[in-house]
Amino acid sequence: MNPSQGSSVPSEHETVGAYALGILDDAEATAFEAHLAGCEWCAQQLDELAGMEPMLAALADLPGSGSTPAIGESLSARPSPRLAEKLVDEVAERRAQKRRRGFYMVAAAAALIIAGPLAAMAVGGGSDGGEQVAATPAQATFRSMTEKKSATDASTHVSATVGMASKDWGTQAVLELKNVKGPLKCSLVLVAKNGQRVTMSSWSVPDWGYGLPQATSEKAKKPLYIGGAAAFQPNEIDHFEVVTFEGKKLVQVQA
Repeated sequence: MNPSQGSSVPSEHETVGAYALGILDDAEATAFEAHLAGCEWCAQQLDELAGMEPMLAALADLPGSGSTPAIGESLSARPSPRLAEKLVDEVAERRAQKRRRGFYMVAAAAALIIAGPLAAMAVGGGSDGGEQVAATPAQATFRSMTEKKSATDASTHVSATVGMASKDWGTQAVLELKNVKGPLKCSLVLVAKNGQRVTMSSWSVPDWGYGLPQATSEKAKKPLYIGGAAAFQPNEIDHFEVVTFEGKKLVQVQA
């Protein structure tokens, strides 16, 4: 029976709007094209929809469907209002499905990014259990850097080593900090040769401190590794400073 006479139509007929908009996936498009080859009704509807993609896309983004007949009346070539409403509903639903699929993919990627470093540490075991803990990303980067500068302050006894890597956008740096006691809040400050000062990173030192060789706990014996970045090339840098939030300089490292 002819679909235009009001009878129920096969599902293939209901995908003509999505096909016209190009939002079918490859398998769906191939199936519809096979159907289209022998269906005059769908071919006719596809001709009527030619050039209407922007209108249908705009309608699919509108809340509700009350505006469909009013906009449809302004078209010189258009399907019936009933068909237009079905097409708009179909496009809106398929767009929602695509958005949901995109959200799930982003969420899965974010979970992998977050879980990756944690999983690496879990495989290594806890430090208190005597097993070796996997290196943090900053520590791994520090180990891979070939250009490093070190210094120990004579009065504070704080030791620092700064690893540097030149990038197109400036300098990537990783600080290794030892023999510092908490509680403190500190910053790594880059001082350029032109006198400019840039804070590359900041952190809190817990009560037990970092890199204390005589400490009784393993976590206090371990140095701090923390990364930073600045828009200066290594040859534009004069030195680095580790300073407290109160302005006290703990150690200075010449670049």
